Amino acid sequence: MPLSRPMPSVATGVSELRLHCEDGQFRTFYFTASANAILVPHAFVKKTQQTPSSEIQLARKRLTELINAIEEGES
Repeated sequence: MPLSRPMPSVATGVSELRLHCEDGQFRTFYFTASANAILVPHAFVKKTQQTPSSEIQLARKRLTELINAIEEGES
């Protein structure tokens, strides 16, 4: 598998960074908000073959909160 792949199950434009080391497998969801900004709504230790739906739901919630906070700061 590639080190990074799209994760449309979280949201359009979100990708998953896949890290493997002797301590385990780690995942980070990120969203390229602009040419100057990357939002990282969630990172976790992966313990199962499939990404748990609870991790996806948490990433969706946090991404929405981050985007809302950015939009409020611009107004």
